[in-house]
Amino acid sequence: MKIVEAQEAREKLTMPVCIDLMRTALKELEEGNWTQPVRSIAVLPGGEKFGFMPAWLKDSYGAKVLVACPQNAGTVYPSHIGYVMMFDGAHGEVMGLADASVITEVRTGAVSGVATDLLARKDAHHLAVIGAGAQGRSHLAAMMEVRDIQKVTVYDQRREAAKKYQKEMEEKYKIPVMVCDSVEEAVKGAEIICTVTPSKEPYLKAEWITPGAHINAVGAFTPNTREIESSLMAKAKLYADQVEAMKKECGEYLIPKNEGLFGEEHITGSIGGILAGQVPGRENDTEITLFDALGLAVEDVACGRFLCRE
Repeated sequence: MKIVEAQEAREKLTMPVCIDLMRTALKELEEGNWTQPVRSIAVLPGGEKFGFMPAWLKDSYGAKVLVACPQNAGTVYPSHIGYVMMFDGAHGEVMGLADASVITEVRTGAVSGVATDLLARKDAHHLAVIGAGAQGRSHLAAMMEVRDIQKVTVYDQRREAAKKYQKEMEEKYKIPVMVCDSVEEAVKGAEIICTVTPSKEPYLKAEWITPGAHINAVGAFTPNTREIESSLMAKAKLYADQVEAMKKECGEYLIPKNEGLFGEEHITGSIGGILAGQVPGRENDTEITLFDALGLAVEDVACGRFLCRE
């Protein structure tokens, strides 16, 4: 049995590799070649979320088992801790364990990279990042792979985190990163927006968004949490990582739907559906596209299979 700890996982699961893995995973899921049951998430007394996310990839299967700890923000500990456990599809032999923190960090940005490549305007170059943690870094890495990013604006409630992000990202990518005093300032004029915060209440407003922008809404993943205001959800052309999961788990979709702003027809489809040629992508340069990511087991298990076979 192979055990892939964080350092090895980070060295092997590079962003270009992971973006390719996610393209395959999303398309295979949409076409019915790979399957996943609904994940199980238990909320612990301290607010931590303990999750079990299984998937079957035909030749192998596995599950991510982890705990999400919001209290770890700003500490040396990652917000998501656990492992992806992999099994051989033929005989059920345990293939190995791979660090789930790194997989979650990289694959989340990579999935947004796939969505951005399909939905953002080709000439998009200004990226706004709301949240200067691990996902803020992962998303910048992904956006750099799919678009010619020339300017980054960042906002975080913890200004010291935003300043640290600015220093690290400017040194790494040699592009200007501007720390902003508000979300509104950060997203002004941005053609790509990534919201990657643990916020429980919506903060991104429709009137702030430039026509033709693409949004990756990533931070919220439960029925009662959201980053995007209802009016913006109603205005945007909406895409899911999986439509069935969005209808059950996505607060950003469920809350405005329950408010009567739209019905199920508001979901254009999934990113996998675009890849499979079943769903339209961007159709003009002025529509606002929004990819709402919940995170899927097939994404984690595809990464686990790659790492445990390497």
